[in-house]
Amino acid sequence: MTATDTYGTTPWLRGASRWPLMPVKYLLAQRITDGPHETPEFVDAGYPFLSVDGIQDGELQFEGCRFVSEDQHREFRRKAAPRRGDVLFGKAASTGKIARVKTDIEFSIWSPLALLRPSEIKVTSGFLEYALKSQIAQGQIDVLVTTNTQNNISMDAIPRIRIPLPVLPQQRAIADYLDRETARLDALVVAKERVLGLLAEKRRALITRAVTRGLDPSAPLRDSGIPWLGEIPAHWGVVQLKRAALVIDCKHKTVPFVNEGIPLASIREVQSWGVDLSSAKMTTEDEYLLMIEGERDPRAGDVIVSRNATVGAAALVPHGLRFCMGQDVSLVRPQVGLEPSFLNWLFRSDAVANQVISASIGSTFSRINVEQIKELIIPLPGFGEQGAIVSHLATETSKLYAVRAATERTIELIKERRSALIAAAVTGQLEVPEVIA
Repeated sequence: MTATDTYGTTPWLRGASRWPLMPVKYLLAQRITDGPHETPEFVDAGYPFLSVDGIQDGELQFEGCRFVSEDQHREFRRKAAPRRGDVLFGKAASTGKIARVKTDIEFSIWSPLALLRPSEIKVTSGFLEYALKSQIAQGQIDVLVTTNTQNNISMDAIPRIRIPLPVLPQQRAIADYLDRETARLDALVVAKERVLGLLAEKRRALITRAVTRGLDPSAPLRDSGIPWLGEIPAHWGVVQLKRAALVIDCKHKTVPFVNEGIPLASIREVQSWGVDLSSAKMTTEDEYLLMIEGERDPRAGDVIVSRNATVGAAALVPHGLRFCMGQDVSLVRPQVGLEPSFLNWLFRSDAVANQVISASIGSTFSRINVEQIKELIIPLPGFGEQGAIVSHLATETSKLYAVRAATERTIELIKERRSALIAAAVTGQLEVPEVIA
């Protein structure tokens, strides 16, 4: 047997289920359809219009979705009219995303989504959903996907996916069981994600208090004269950022991209823990030399700041990192009296973040310019005290990071358990008794 044997994809399908494997095309009430391939005119209010990003964590997500007019909605539904019990299948970009329609809300879909309508006399909606989410189907999807500018699975390939097919009463029992068990596991994930949110809030509060009040709770305070900053230690100063650092913009031009060269750091490369160049685009050595000539080259101790989309996100430039700046970031270079790591913590505090948010409000896309960065107001303790605050925050936040890492690992294990449970149930490896009415 080859990789394209009678099971349609790979030999490992043989024996993967206690039940026969049936191509999806024989289990549907109608031919698989997809949404329109044209770009609609979105409106502020109208009928929900979902693409593949409308499937989140295996469920349809209407919050934050786009809308189309009634006329376009009616036109689009002539091709694909989702209804309760249908199964939607991501066929472009996020291929293999699956969600069952569990609502009577009227909506339409875009071309990255395919609509599968199960034949009620052959397969239940719930079982089809879980079977397509299982490893046995997702493995076939991985084989059938093609890649050009993005992942795609063709409309001709989807019907060839084979799923286990027990009798209808067993299908219903399995779907009901998985509804209950996955809901329980999903609730655990939600609870753990809430813990992550609380940890992030605690970290933010810890940083903000340290960089605005210092480490000595008995230190006398004074009014900073800035309403949103309030009281600060009496011996601290308050300055505009431009008085304590150089804010360096990049050249606003399109740079050439090459396969091998100097990494180009833009907003994607600015991570909370540092500058990540692992997937950065590359530009030429000549571009880097031009940056050095203009003193715009990133140096150890600089803080790289995002000016677009993730405005205010910041990362400290470490020693030995050689890269160019993209158009949507700026460098903030501390001068005498401002410790680089203290500046980095300032950008992670509400003291600076709230100013950035205020400065970027009103734009279609969140954005802050160089002049606005220069005008940011920062509290400024003595250099030695800055160092003590940096050491304190490094120690305390590392403890929070450890708790976060453990919580994230727990979430991963729960999701792995969920996936394994679905795979075992739909293939018959896990005995799910039928419920006799």
